[in-house]
Amino acid sequence: MVVPFAPGGSGDIIARVLAPALSDQLGQRFIADNRPGAAGNIGVEIAARAQPDGYTILVGNVSTNTINPTTYASVLTVDAVKELTGVTMVASFPLVLVSRIAFPPNNMKELIAHALAKPGELNYTLSMGSATHLDWLDLMSRTGMKMVHLPSKGAGAAITDVMSGEADIAFTQIATAIPQIKTGRLKPFVTIARNRLPDLPDVPNMAEAGFPGIGSELWVGIFVPAKTPRAIVEKLYAAVIHVVQSKQIQTVFAKTQVPVALSKSPKEFQQFVDAEVKRWARIVKETNFKNQTLY
Repeated sequence: MVVPFAPGGSGDIIARVLAPALSDQLGQRFIADNRPGAAGNIGVEIAARAQPDGYTILVGNVSTNTINPTTYASVLTVDAVKELTGVTMVASFPLVLVSRIAFPPNNMKELIAHALAKPGELNYTLSMGSATHLDWLDLMSRTGMKMVHLPSKGAGAAITDVMSGEADIAFTQIATAIPQIKTGRLKPFVTIARNRLPDLPDVPNMAEAGFPGIGSELWVGIFVPAKTPRAIVEKLYAAVIHVVQSKQIQTVFAKTQVPVALSKSPKEFQQFVDAEVKRWARIVKETNFKNQTLY
């Protein structure tokens, strides 16, 4: 199970939980193989070039499989869109937009008005070229806001920067932000989630705040080389669904705050991925995004 990032991230956690369970289910040893570097593109290349026999699986995500094919198009040696096929989504992590408590605005309407009144004076911290970065560029493009980007060094660092006042706002995973929100150290504005979240029942999602179509949960899914026989894809799909729906794995994922989100079929997941690729390509074009972190 190729994990295109260093240990400790959401994809790595998912791979290390699924590997032993899939080993038991299929009678074949699965291992998590971290191949970090180049914004996940190294791991993607390894998986895409593997034999299409079901023995090499990519634990991909929204960035590696639907954003990078556009933002890194000039330097990629494989086409993830054509050379990999989806098996199933496994998890989807909702996000929340936060600021320090002393930041004047208290909701999205006030935030936009505040930013419009101070063009170029406010800043936001997000990972360069990430889904949240592109989402925020999309929102600024639609509203006319002009804010300065401070590239994030990670979720923990982003929250620290916001609480200290180094940065004004940031998107972060719900699980990371909840403790600081509950203790009054962070102010939530809006979530990127399909519905209101039990932990933040008074915080609207993007659609409720007046911006339907903007914002993407950080999903993680399973991919294999595109030429993998359909029977093998279906067998892997059935195995992943079976283990993820087991009580044992559900308990582990709940403890590690992994929100399970399974696809109805490999076809449904691939259709979702194809639509995501097109959507991100549009956003990259419309926002004139240029990735500065090429390898």
